[in-house]
Amino acid sequence: MTDKVLVADATRPREGGAGREIVEVAVGILIQPDGRFLMTSRPPGKVYEGYWEFPGGKLETGESVEQALRRELQEEIGVTIGTVHAWKVEMVDYPHALVRLNFCKVFEWQGELQMHEGQSFAWQSLPVAVAPVLPGTVPVLQWFAQALHEGLPETPGA
Repeated sequence: MTDKVLVADATRPREGGAGREIVEVAVGILIQPDGRFLMTSRPPGKVYEGYWEFPGGKLETGESVEQALRRELQEEIGVTIGTVHAWKVEMVDYPHALVRLNFCKVFEWQGELQMHEGQSFAWQSLPVAVAPVLPGTVPVLQWFAQALHEGLPETPGA
């Protein structure tokens, strides 16, 4: 767990004031054998519409991160995932919500990608070709870049 908080759009007022509840979110980083990773656009009508991110969503009451990730990826993009590898956690203070992003790597899944919420998808490598990127996604791209810089295997999950 991290103690730092990434502040997105710092000049905009925060909804809910100082005592905001933390929204728990499960985020899946689907990684192909060649190292490319899946990014999806935020669906029409949602906050940050059109921004690019990794797929996932909010935990429902009583759900674990893994359970939520399995449900969200089935609902959003139509795939059934294999083993979930918990990776990193990042707190992001968005104007609309204080979010704890639970990033998980996924190397195995079944099914064809189906964008059930009208979003777009793109398989990416560094540097990403899609824009704009959601602020909470930027740390993951930095972690991938750091791993490459340090000479770790090109597959971000290795």
